[in-house]
Amino acid sequence: MLKPSVTFVLWLAIASFILVNDVVGDTWIAATLSVRTVEWYKVLVPLPYVAMLAVIHARHTAGPRWFEAALLAGLLWPVSMVLVDFAYVRLTYDADPAAFLDRFGGPYPLLIAGLFVFPLLAHFVIPMSHQTPSSSRPEREARSGGTSSSSDV
Repeated sequence: MLKPSVTFVLWLAIASFILVNDVVGDTWIAATLSVRTVEWYKVLVPLPYVAMLAVIHARHTAGPRWFEAALLAGLLWPVSMVLVDFAYVRLTYDADPAAFLDRFGGPYPLLIAGLFVFPLLAHFVIPMSHQTPSSSRPEREARSGGTSSSSDV
């Protein structure tokens, strides 16, 4: 089922985590490690979190239109994160666009690829019981004769 609100809420979680991770990487970690190591840190730390949220997205959008929901997330999450990262670099460091584009020479495209691919692949990771929408409570009660208790004496 297509649920844009779920996609948006999970995107907010991803965006906030990646921004906090960038701040930590630029302040605390950058003081002790090399620039290339900090770039890898900014990419590798969010990837498991993105994968977990993609699985949550797949569980909430399971059903006959799962591919549309996955494609929505797969197209919106990477594009919007590039824009959010650009705004972060621009506002924090007052850097020109060329400085942001230098990030694409390092491991940063791996994060963008993960934001695209994980929502599309997560559907194949969830158990089959979650891939079909479960019946609602009133339908179960109607089938059981109007009672919701399973221990009728």
